[in-house]
Amino acid sequence: MKKIFISVEDINIEAELNDSKTAEKIWDLLPVEGRVNTWGNEIYFSIGEEIKLEDTANEVVSMGDLAYWPPGEAFCIFFGKTPASQGDDIRAASPVNIFGKVIGDLQVFKQVASGMKISIRKQN
Repeated sequence: MKKIFISVEDINIEAELNDSKTAEKIWDLLPVEGRVNTWGNEIYFSIGEEIKLEDTANEVVSMGDLAYWPPGEAFCIFFGKTPASQGDDIRAASPVNIFGKVIGDLQVFKQVASGMKISIRKQN
C-alpha cells in the first residue's frame, strides 16, 4: 500500500492510497501543492489534472476518504458532513473517485481554513 503525507501549515497527517487507477495517477503527480477550499467538513484543492470518473465513483463517501472530484480537478479530504449530506451520510457535491484513506485523527482538519497552503508528498 502506497503512503502519502498531507501537510497544511503545522498539520501533518498520513494517508494510504488504494489500488485504483485514480490512486496511480495521483501518485505519479506527487508532490503537489495548492490552496485549500473548504465545504462543510471537506477540504479540497485543484491539482490541475483531468482524471475521468471511474465505474466505482460515488457521491456517498466515508469519514477519512480521499477522493478526486472531476469538475474541479480536485483532491478532496472528507472528515465529516458536507452541505450535501443527508441524514448520517457524508456526500460529495457530485460523484467522486475514492482513491485512499487518512490514517490518524481527522479532527485536526477542523483547524484548516480556506486559503491555507496544502502540500501532498510521497512517503518514502
